[in-house]
Amino acid sequence: MNNLLNDFPILQEIVNDEKLVYLDNAATTQKPRQVLDAIRNYYEHDNANVHRGVHTLAQRATEQFEGVRQKVADFIGANNPQEVVYTKGTTEALNWIAASYGRTHLHAGDEIVVSYMEHHSNLVPWQQLALQTGAKLKYIGLTVDGQLDLKNAQQVITDKTAIVSLCHASNVLGVINPIKQVTRLAHQHGAIMVVDGAQAVPHMPVDVKELDVDFYAFSGHKMLGPTGCGILWGKKELLNEMPPLEFGGEMISNVGLYQTDFKAPPYKFEGGTQNIAGVIGLGAAIDYLNEIGLDKIMKHERRLVEYVLPQLTAIQGIEIYGPKDPRQRTGVLSFNLTGVHPHDLASALDMDGVAVRAGHHCAQPLMKYLGVSATARASFYLYNTQTDADLLIRAVLDAKEFFLNGSF
Repeated sequence: MNNLLNDFPILQEIVNDEKLVYLDNAATTQKPRQVLDAIRNYYEHDNANVHRGVHTLAQRATEQFEGVRQKVADFIGANNPQEVVYTKGTTEALNWIAASYGRTHLHAGDEIVVSYMEHHSNLVPWQQLALQTGAKLKYIGLTVDGQLDLKNAQQVITDKTAIVSLCHASNVLGVINPIKQVTRLAHQHGAIMVVDGAQAVPHMPVDVKELDVDFYAFSGHKMLGPTGCGILWGKKELLNEMPPLEFGGEMISNVGLYQTDFKAPPYKFEGGTQNIAGVIGLGAAIDYLNEIGLDKIMKHERRLVEYVLPQLTAIQGIEIYGPKDPRQRTGVLSFNLTGVHPHDLASALDMDGVAVRAGHHCAQPLMKYLGVSATARASFYLYNTQTDADLLIRAVLDAKEFFLNGSF
């Protein structure tokens, strides 16, 4: 996929006198010209509010805005574009499920099940819901290599379970969870299945019908789109049951002096002026990903991991977290170098132009579970190359030499 590099202007940046090697894709991805052009074109030619005007610009903006809803539905295999709700991102989507569906359906004694690998966005809302309703929060354990322990899941999910919420892929371990299998288990016990798809949708084909999940959330900025735009997908019957959380313009069908009737989903959740440019940018990102193909992207990332993982593992003092089999993970590689704090390691890599993440990755319970305070994390995407992988390995070796011997 080397020919894609010219589509991403930022990848030509020079960092500390080195050409940028961007390996922080699990945090956010870079944007191709096609996405930047779509956003610019909206502002230069079609800038108007949606659903509110009969003039030409308003009609054009609305057509694009609603057209993306159909693109999203097709992209994730949804039945109906009316099941697609625009949000600010995965975090807001998961909060809405907890605050709207959760507060109206859960009671004291009900159980909410998550795992130890969850991002804070798929943990803190459920903690708060449990505190507010008297429900009990329970955790599915992990296997030795960081995968979801399905035997433990069968014990943790019971007839008291009302909600099971898991990440489709871990932002730390790179693990791809068996969502279809867990969904079947959740449904057998009468629970709904919620999925944080932020680390999955950009990297592999996702079909919500085939998975049979009840809610699925993801973010635009992790899939080449702009920040501040994401998706909450939910089965129509569940969205119909959920009360809106924000009140104002455009989410109403009729307003009286003392009572208001709300629109049907998805519009009852989309009060106020939406991130129109962001949605249009997300649509352009979906077009870009479809043109390449998610199967091809997944295979490309796997080849990179198959190439770099053995080399990283071979460096003495490196500990890698998650499955050792590249076929069982995404392009996320979290690791530590003995005796070196992850922040120091990331700073040293940055001096070689290699951008990685360091910290707890918004997964502090997982860090505690792993027995560490933080890790360094390199995450690959469709525009990364084998050369990027080589430069990562070289930078880690340089950093090790510096911290152990004081010189490069």
